[in-house]
Amino acid sequence: MTMHAIDPAITRETSARIAQDRATVIARNAASSCGIRAAAHNPQAASLASTTFDVQLKQGDVTNQKRSGRCWMFASLNTMRYRIIKKLGIKTFELSQAYPLFWDKYERANWFFENIIATANQDLAGREVSFLLADPLSDGGQWDMFRSLVKKYGVCPKEAMLETANSSNTRDLDKYLTRYLRACAKKLREAVTAGQTTEELQATKNEMLSDVYRALVICLGEPPASFDVRIRDEKGELKASGTYTPQEFFREYVDMDLDSYISIINAPTPDKPYYRSYTVKYLGNVAEDGGVRYVNLPIESLKRVAVAQMHDGLPVWFGSDVDQGFDSERGLLDPASIDVDALFGLPIEAGLNKGDRLQYGESLMTHAMTLQGVSLDAAGEPTSWRIENSWGDDHGHDGYDIGSAAWFDEYVYQVVVDKKYLTPEELTAFESDPIELAPWDPMGSLA
Repeated sequence: MTMHAIDPAITRETSARIAQDRATVIARNAASSCGIRAAAHNPQAASLASTTFDVQLKQGDVTNQKRSGRCWMFASLNTMRYRIIKKLGIKTFELSQAYPLFWDKYERANWFFENIIATANQDLAGREVSFLLADPLSDGGQWDMFRSLVKKYGVCPKEAMLETANSSNTRDLDKYLTRYLRACAKKLREAVTAGQTTEELQATKNEMLSDVYRALVICLGEPPASFDVRIRDEKGELKASGTYTPQEFFREYVDMDLDSYISIINAPTPDKPYYRSYTVKYLGNVAEDGGVRYVNLPIESLKRVAVAQMHDGLPVWFGSDVDQGFDSERGLLDPASIDVDALFGLPIEAGLNKGDRLQYGESLMTHAMTLQGVSLDAAGEPTSWRIENSWGDDHGHDGYDIGSAAWFDEYVYQVVVDKKYLTPEELTAFESDPIELAPWDPMGSLA
């Protein structure tokens, strides 16, 4: 194919037009002075965002994932601590986020080693092996992966396993363990080539896992096998006490049927027909529990089940592309809040619809949060959403964001709800044999 250079006349003509275009000059002055988002800020959108909702659940103090990619864990634990707060009648409570981080890294190392062994005969430069090596220890995850961790390891109060410098900022932990895992991958591939038996490979892998466990203890501390519990309300009354294992604590105080909660996605692309079940190759953490499963449904179904669960007094885990249409200073998620199309006079946001954005690499799920409230119009349709984030209470509205109806439609990709809210047709679709998506499919993105 012949490459064509830029015609200098195009540049000259465009520059001349800009000098005569008052709107472009004003936009240039604004954007270059204060930045694109500030220049494109639409104050009317912010003024229309109400902070009161028809359904509004009460939660404890806002949590803070700090400099880590644990939003999926924070969102999951926030749905679980809500049950504890409600059960005990206390003002606030927090579950340890360092505890599942430890076990996820450990389990994910094993998941990685198993997949490296399984693909050892594939070309090292092949797309699948390259994918496995790219980010084997990501902080991000999916609801199904968190469910697997809790089923195996339970949960514990934050006091039982506190944050460390490395859980609050996971960059170096991930960096150095990833480097070690890649060295292990080389050793495992060479062992397969050398003809090691399955038993020998497992012995080699187990030595590596022992090293990973030790490294995690150095960085995060050792997870408690049991712990003492003393929980008091704001009046000082003792509401819970005793010694528990993490599994016992989950059963008694969270009391949640994990297998009843399923993932519903909205991916309006031709390759993913609605009312079908999907999984993603190589996506998971706990080897014996398998990977992930979604059912793809129209966005109206996601809204319906989310509202229904909140009407019944329970929050909703959800995944979205959080940076799109995000006025972070005001805690507003609304495509109208940052009008870049008006600023540039170009169809930047209008140029692709939701399905197009997925297919052309413009959007995917980047962040998990918790729906804690909703406002409804006369017909019962959502008009705005109350969103609990995990970025601390100095963000947004004391730690909460407001999502518009348009933002939910365009940038929410997943909700997790009790399957009892699905119609028989939707549930049958979820329970059907899943279609396996490629590892790099946008619906394999990690929150």
